Amino acid sequence: MSDPLRFLTSMGQALSTMSLYSTGHPARERAIDSSFEQLLNLMATDANAQVSFIDGEVVYKGQVIRELKEWDWSTKLAKIGVQRIEFIPPVLREDYDGFLNDVHERLNQAAIDTTEARQMGRASIRFGAIGVRGAETESAVTIATATIAYSLREEVEAIAWIHDEVEEAGTLPLLEAETVVRSLSIAMHSESQMLLPLLQLKEFDQYTTTHSSNVSVLAMALAEQLGLGPREVREFGVAGLLHDLGKVRIPKDILTKPGAFTDSERALMRRHPVDGAKIILEREKRLDTAAVVAYEHHIMLNGGGYPTFKFPRDCHYASKLVHVCDVYDALCTNRPYREAWHSEMALAYLEEKGGVEFDAEIITAFAAMARNSSFQRVVLEKENVDQLQVASPAAPPSSP
Repeated sequence: MSDPLRFLTSMGQALSTMSLYSTGHPARERAIDSSFEQLLNLMATDANAQVSFIDGEVVYKGQVIRELKEWDWSTKLAKIGVQRIEFIPPVLREDYDGFLNDVHERLNQAAIDTTEARQMGRASIRFGAIGVRGAETESAVTIATATIAYSLREEVEAIAWIHDEVEEAGTLPLLEAETVVRSLSIAMHSESQMLLPLLQLKEFDQYTTTHSSNVSVLAMALAEQLGLGPREVREFGVAGLLHDLGKVRIPKDILTKPGAFTDSERALMRRHPVDGAKIILEREKRLDTAAVVAYEHHIMLNGGGYPTFKFPRDCHYASKLVHVCDVYDALCTNRPYREAWHSEMALAYLEEKGGVEFDAEIITAFAAMARNSSFQRVVLEKENVDQLQVASPAAPPSSP
């Protein structure tokens, strides 16, 4: 049994024991002692351990703990606003005791007294709802359903791990992909106004993972803007997350090349839609929409783009939607050969091409969504991915 599995199992046992015995009872203290020991074992290998509870799934280091798929505590904790727990060393036994008591009180109160700052105020253990806040925002320790400021680190690690699994092990971890999308969806709705947590590129070799996350967020937000139901929103989110999966077969020195591609390099780049669709269909037949989107997301409304169809036909609605999100994020991201565009310049470009290269109705909805939503640019640091900053818009280049 892995350290996170042992710890979480012991934490659930401790919380169950606390419901049976009063404070100070030997059985209660033994259960807390045992769980604290498991926490120390976990932190010995992962000092800043984090665990998330998303739609009944338990996520640790970006991966779903499958042994806890039917673990009732995941749902119970999420329902009381404990969607993520973060441990910051050193964690003392009294800190952990206080944390468990805070959680236990939440589980047994119909209404939480939000004036009790102690519920969220332990420096070594933080917990709350998943969300994204700017670095200048005050810590939310004063409210019981506080939103933890975080950097999308787990989500980015999960995307990178999914790509590695595809490339090295030949498997496509669908459960992890769906969990990343659910986590991003929760982060989007953590504010009264929809928040779009988009990763800002720090190093060019991070582009594939950051871009996948951003397109997933934008696709879900746009699907909601267009009035699609929850199932379609999640489905389009997964399609956005996997749309560039074929790039796992392209060498990184080509993906990050600062100059113009050679003919052979351009041909290799243009193969990624076909490769992506094949990878998805060969490994997970339930992702038929994602496979279609991977194949079609570079095809324009007027038939341009790639790959080319032998006979002209309309693309899937999801492909046309993801295409818009893909181009917008690519334009607004620093690339080796040009600076990022300002959001308004990118929107103006999309609106100019509406009805020609992009579906006009989708462009109208996207522009309205982008202008009415709150964007949070999260800087993915190379060395310290926990740092959060609000990004300043870059000056627009003179031409696309």
